[in-house]
Amino acid sequence: MNPALNDSTFEKAAADWAPPSGQPHLVDDSERMTFSGTLTATAVCLTVLAAGAVVGWMSVEQDAAGNTSLPGWLFIALLGGLGIAILTIVKPPFARFTAPLYSGVQGLVVGAISAVYNIQYEGIVLQAVGLTAAVAAVMVFLYATRIIEVTQKLRMMIVAATAGIALFYLVGMVIRLFGGDIPLVHDTGTLGILFSLFVVGVAAFNLLLDFDLIENGVKAGAPPYMEWYAAFGLVVTLVWLYLEMLRLLAKLRER
Repeated sequence: MNPALNDSTFEKAAADWAPPSGQPHLVDDSERMTFSGTLTATAVCLTVLAAGAVVGWMSVEQDAAGNTSLPGWLFIALLGGLGIAILTIVKPPFARFTAPLYSGVQGLVVGAISAVYNIQYEGIVLQAVGLTAAVAAVMVFLYATRIIEVTQKLRMMIVAATAGIALFYLVGMVIRLFGGDIPLVHDTGTLGILFSLFVVGVAAFNLLLDFDLIENGVKAGAPPYMEWYAAFGLVVTLVWLYLEMLRLLAKLRER
């Protein structure tokens, strides 16, 4: 689930940053969260993510027989990324350090996974990147023009759907440990494709929540470290959207 789904994170940060009642607090943009600062933090995190992805991509090897081998550190990177994410969620003030670190570690994982997909389905990574960017641009437009407004009802629906998907994947991982599988996740049939489309849609709508949280954080005068926390949330959502797009495209290639 996107770690930036809870508005209380920004509200608490803004409250902690506010001066005691009755005391004036004149601040400039360097002392509070801004749109430009969030954009800069996001750009830094995405750049680090891309750099890590290049390293992860190059670490995947293929022998003469066509067998692909993943780097031995991949599992450690997965656990490390999870640990950094949890630390960031629990301690948002650390985000200015942990957000770029998480992006780099996650980039290693994403790069390795992308290389494996590209070996099996040539050109699929470029397609997934392009579609992810296109979906993100559409969601920015829908949010900026208020064609879709983030109401409390919509927020609860997205959170519920995201939590349900997370639980579904968790159950699937447990089943796979015992040699089983959940067909919907990897099935290339109609139901499997519809499931992937649903997950892609939920991931895309999580971007609306990220944008809404950024806007609310700026309006609330949240402290500047929240720019990095917001950037962290955007990276989490974009990576999820990209990986689900890869899965969907792979299923379509198999048909």
